[in-house]
Amino acid sequence: MLIAHITDPHIKLPGKLAYQRVDTAAMLTRCVAELCRLDPQPDLVVVTGDLVDMGLPEEYAALKALLAPLRQPVVVVPGNHDARDALRAAFAHDGYFAPGGFLHFAIDDRYPLRIVGLDTLVPEQGRGALCAERLAWLEETLARQPARPTLLLMHHPPFLTGIGHMDAIGLTGREAFADIVSRHPQIELILCGHLHRNIQTVVGGRRVLTGPSPAHQVALDIRPDAPSCFRMEPPGYMLHWWNGGQMVSHTAVIGDYDGPYPFFDPDGRLID
Repeated sequence: MLIAHITDPHIKLPGKLAYQRVDTAAMLTRCVAELCRLDPQPDLVVVTGDLVDMGLPEEYAALKALLAPLRQPVVVVPGNHDARDALRAAFAHDGYFAPGGFLHFAIDDRYPLRIVGLDTLVPEQGRGALCAERLAWLEETLARQPARPTLLLMHHPPFLTGIGHMDAIGLTGREAFADIVSRHPQIELILCGHLHRNIQTVVGGRRVLTGPSPAHQVALDIRPDAPSCFRMEPPGYMLHWWNGGQMVSHTAVIGDYDGPYPFFDPDGRLID
């Protein structure tokens, strides 16, 4: 199974720029076009939050239009820039969200992997939270299928990164989350957003990573007092290949670059 992972597209109202500088719609358009050219095609596209910038219904309509060229199902979880009711309404026809409450879900029977989505949103705040209710849902959901390989999606990463201004709007409940996932070895990978960078670590014995944004990236500065800044580094997305026994993750850079060039000539000789 091949999974394309987009995160933090931050779509604005048509014609608007994020932070008066970033044309997020144009950048997501480029990302979608690259996904459409992939061979083989992904089986699923997941988007780990901050789908839009202000949580407006019109922004979700613009997002859906930008994602429309994708031929595969798209599964999303909310980020801190999202709004639950508007997001739920935009993706209601896809059928994996419950009608009310948190935007959790478990997709049990469509793919070789079980896909579990966890809502970390705190309305109108940058930080995320895993309260007792959310943690209980996660524990119960994972316990129902302990032998099924599982991919867990969430927006806020359950670890500190060293990027001080992002850690300040990180996730509360990290310790309890780590305790829960440590008891569930069926979790093959935990995918997050929020950081606009590819960052990898282990939480509760489970591999966790955040993906790059198809738009702007958070500046890599691990000084404790580093300013809150972004950079226009090369945008990207990730591809995760589940081969039935192992999850392999690739970071793809969006853009037109020289190559590919062959290592060997037509006679099989290494080009020196």
